Amino acid sequence: MILHDFALAPNPRRVRMFLAEKRIMVPRVQVDIREGAQFAEDFRRRNPWSTVPVLELDDGCCIAESVAICRYFEERHPEPTLFGRDAREKARIEMWNRRAELDGYVPLADAVRNRLARFADRAVTGLPSGFPQIPAVAARGLERYRLFLERLDRRLAERRFLAGERFSIADITAFVTVEFANRIDERIPEGHRHLARWHG
Repeated sequence: MILHDFALAPNPRRVRMFLAEKRIMVPRVQVDIREGAQFAEDFRRRNPWSTVPVLELDDGCCIAESVAICRYFEERHPEPTLFGRDAREKARIEMWNRRAELDGYVPLADAVRNRLARFADRAVTGLPSGFPQIPAVAARGLERYRLFLERLDRRLAERRFLAGERFSIADITAFVTVEFANRIDERIPEGHRHLARWHG
């Protein structure tokens, strides 16, 4: 089993954090996406979407997408659970993880990829070229991300963690998103004290 990883990318970090919480060691190989290694034919055989992370099992089966990889490990190593114990907890964790992805990570990724010079003509993940940056998409992504932070702060005023009283995959997704924002010098706003406490 090998995890195809890239140390600087946010989605592989989600998997690494998940594995650390579970105390699972998996051999890793770095796929340098800055150099375009994800577009090499050998890697595209593992993941035609040309994204990291990818978990390659011993039988050659490859699983892409960070949450899918985390679910695989949750099934194989259920304790400590990061996806929930019963129907209610699982649903709430799923709800908050989806909110963190769709309302936080996705708009922030749009802001990053449509703003930073290194993504010129590569504003869409997994494609080598042909998608120029759109400044309005970056601006809207940033607006949506800031709204997400406001909502997160309000939620964390009521709870220790996003989905309840236990750390979960939803916290991992939100944490990695907040850290990813550093790439465009976006910090937690000063008034968001509950978010700052949680981020700690």
